[in-house]
Amino acid sequence: MTPVLEVDQVSVAFAGVKALSGVSFTVDPGEVVGLIGPNGAGKTTLFDVISGLKRPDSGRVLLSGRDVTRRSAVYRSRAGLRRTFQRQRVYATLTAEDNVLAAVEWHGGGGGIAADMLALPWRRRLEKSRRLTLGPLLAGCGLSEYGSRPAGALPIGGARMVELARAVADHPKVVLLDEPTSGLGEPEMALLSQQVTALRQESECAVLLIEHDIGFVMEHSDRIVALERGTVLAHGPTEEIRNNQAVQDAYLS
Repeated sequence: MTPVLEVDQVSVAFAGVKALSGVSFTVDPGEVVGLIGPNGAGKTTLFDVISGLKRPDSGRVLLSGRDVTRRSAVYRSRAGLRRTFQRQRVYATLTAEDNVLAAVEWHGGGGGIAADMLALPWRRRLEKSRRLTLGPLLAGCGLSEYGSRPAGALPIGGARMVELARAVADHPKVVLLDEPTSGLGEPEMALLSQQVTALRQESECAVLLIEHDIGFVMEHSDRIVALERGTVLAHGPTEEIRNNQAVQDAYLS
């Protein structure tokens, strides 16, 4: 099986300080891999490298066997790699529904801006079809009642669920979730768990998960990569990492 995501000897330095040093691991289709480590371990920097927001000083990132190290974030997104952010990023003035619709609009087919401005019939039909298709996803993320509200006016938990729905709307190959439980209440946590489970079971989408809620990581991850000061401290099945003394000393304790 070709890994859907491969991180190969990735290193990054800021002003001579190494944020990442020789980080390597793979993620297979339908697999959930947890990425843990204390603050400053390099987790978000690694996400930025994988998603194309930061170019590594050395090393490679491969998506479905294709080297995308020098490809843009837009290219990677359209090739099936999507992410959320530690601090939620939504289009504040767009409705929750339109935020999610934005994830599929890049496919085009509606005549562009001119068709929007003129409200041409085929454009209206295409948009209606896409909105109907996204309806179950919005419901699954608990957003049905928020669909017509500006995303910037939603509570933190609602905005995070908008980000999640937008990330998974276009049948991604791999989704990077950066602290997705932050700001969520119990009902939203349950919906997040359902969406992660559905992703892997229904579409074999892989998930790479940064999360400080160790219970959530342990419950959902097949494997865990533990980082410390930009290096891989340990990497293996969840139970193995749970019982790893070095990981416990550095993080879990």
